[in-house]
Amino acid sequence: MKRYIQVLTAGILLTLTACQDLDREFVTSIGRNEIEQSFTNVQNLLNSIYADIPDGTVYIGGAAMMASASDESEFTTENNAIQAFNSGSWSAVSNPDPVWATYYRGIRKVNQFLLSTDDINLDPWKLDPSSSAQAVYNTNLAAITRWKYESRFLRAYFYFELVKRYGGVPILNNVFSLEDDYTKVGRNSLEECIQFITSECDSAAVKLPLNGSTAPYVSGTDLGRVTKVAALALKSRVLLYAASELFNNPSWAGGFAKPELISLPVGDRAARWKAASDAAKAVIDADALPNLGNYKSLFNTFNNNEIIFTRRNGASNQFEKNNSPIGFNLGLSGNTPSQDLVDAYEVKVNATTAVKFNWNDPVMAANPYANRDPRLGMSVITNNSTFGTPQRKVQLWSGGLDGKPIINASKTGYYLRKYQIESLNLLNGNTGVHSWIIIRYPEIYLNYAEALNEWSPGNPDIKKYVDLVRTRTSVAMPPLPANLSQVEMRERIRNEKRVEFAFEDHRFWDVRRWMLAETTLGTPLRGVSISRVNDSTFTYQPTKVEDRVFTARMYLYPIPQGEISISSALIQNPLW
Repeated sequence: MKRYIQVLTAGILLTLTACQDLDREFVTSIGRNEIEQSFTNVQNLLNSIYADIPDGTVYIGGAAMMASASDESEFTTENNAIQAFNSGSWSAVSNPDPVWATYYRGIRKVNQFLLSTDDINLDPWKLDPSSSAQAVYNTNLAAITRWKYESRFLRAYFYFELVKRYGGVPILNNVFSLEDDYTKVGRNSLEECIQFITSECDSAAVKLPLNGSTAPYVSGTDLGRVTKVAALALKSRVLLYAASELFNNPSWAGGFAKPELISLPVGDRAARWKAASDAAKAVIDADALPNLGNYKSLFNTFNNNEIIFTRRNGASNQFEKNNSPIGFNLGLSGNTPSQDLVDAYEVKVNATTAVKFNWNDPVMAANPYANRDPRLGMSVITNNSTFGTPQRKVQLWSGGLDGKPIINASKTGYYLRKYQIESLNLLNGNTGVHSWIIIRYPEIYLNYAEALNEWSPGNPDIKKYVDLVRTRTSVAMPPLPANLSQVEMRERIRNEKRVEFAFEDHRFWDVRRWMLAETTLGTPLRGVSISRVNDSTFTYQPTKVEDRVFTARMYLYPIPQGEISISSALIQNPLW
C-alpha cells in the first residue's frame, strides 16, 4: 500500500489535539492509489470537503449559536462553552470556538484533493471510440476541472474564516513533504492572506457555472454547490472586512511588534472601500436579481433564489428541541434573544415613516411589540404571541408556563422563532429541513451600500439597495428618508444589518470589524421583566440579564497555544 506522508502544522493535521506527533500516514483500507483513480471516489472526497462547512444552528456544544456570544442573545444553559466568551474566561489554551485545527484540516483535504484530481483514470471512456463513451469522457473531464475550482473556493472560504478570527495565518496551498521544516512555518501577513483569498475567488468565478441552475449544474440536484456568484460574493465580504476599521487600525494592539499580521499597510482607505463596493456591485451585475420573498420561510429551505451559498442540512428537529420555549414539549429554551436586539427593530408609524423604539415613550412602553418591523415577529417569540404545534400563546410573564421562575426558562423574556419550523410536533418525531445560509443577496446589497457610503456618500445607489432589503415582500418597511448624512446613513445601514441578519452569525464579527465591540459586547446584556395585569394586559420593564466582558485583545482570537508550542514561528496575537 502506498504511503502518503503529509507534514504541516499541528492544526492542519489534527482534529482533536495540537500536541500529537506530526508525521501522519494517509492510509486507507482500499489504498490511496485506488481512491485517486476512481472518478466517483474523488467526487466523494470533494463532498467530504463541503461537509467541513460548519452548521451555525448547532455551532457550540451542539446547541449554542454565535449570536449568544454577542449582544443578540443569551444561551440559557450556563454550562455551555459559549458562556466563556461572555464572561471573558477564554484564552489561547481554552477557546469556545476552537476552529484552527478544523479549518486547516479542510485546507489540507483541499490540497490533497487537488493532487488526486490529476490521477483520476478516465481511460475506460477515453479509449472507447463509441460516441456514448466519448460523451461521458468529455463530461467527466469537464467535471474534474470544475471540481478543482469548487475546492479552491472552499479553501478560500476556510482561509477567510481563519483570517476574520486570527488576522494573518499561514498560507499552505500545497502538500508538504517529509523534508519540509514544519516547525518553522509562520504566519503570512494579513495583506498576503487577503490577496490570496480574493485571487482564489477571482479564479473560481471565471471557471464555475453562474448559479445553481446553470449547466452543467442541475437545478435541485446541485443545490449548495459553489457557483460564480458565490465566488464573487465571498470576495465582496472579504474586501468589506479589509476596508473596515479593525484591519486598518492597530491602535488597540498596544504597540504590537508585528502589525502586518493584524492590520493592512497604511494606505488609501477610500480606495479600499471602493474596491469593496466594486466587488459587491460585481455580484449584483453578474446575474438576474431575485425577488426577495417571504422572510420567515427562507430559513427552512435551501431552494430559494435569494440564497447564494448555503450548507445543506438533512431533515431534523434538533433545532426545535434546542430552542423551543421551556413550557412546550421537549423545549430547552436555548438561544434567547436580548432586549438589545429587540429594541433595534423600528416602529412603523405609517407607510412612509418608521422611528426608533423608545422606552421613554409611554405608548411604546405600554405595548412594546405593536407596529414593529415585521422581521421582529418572524425572528423573535414575544410574550403572548402564538407558537408551536399544538399551538398556544407563549406565557413569558413571571409565573407563566414559559417564564421565570421555571428552571431553564428564558432569562431575557424572549425565545427564538427564526429557523424554527413551527408545524413540527416534537412528540410525534416530526422533522423538517433547516438551511444554514452563509451568503444571501441582502448581504451583498448592504455590503454595497456600506462601502459606497464610506467613499461616495450621497450616491443614490446607497438608499436604493438598503430600501431593496427593507421593502421586501412580507416586510414592507418604509424606505429610508431622503438626504441622510453620511453618519446617519452609516447608522441606518448598521442597524439594518443587525435586524436583517439576526442569528445568522454576522453581529459577532460586525461589531469587531467596526471596532464597536467594547461598547456593544462589553456592557450588560438586557432582557425584559414581564408582569401580567390580566389575560390581555401586561407591564414590561427592561432589566439587566448579566454583565458581559470584552477587552481589546478579544478583537482577534489567540493563536492556539498548542500550535505555538510546536512551531516557534507562529507569533501570538497581541495582548494574549
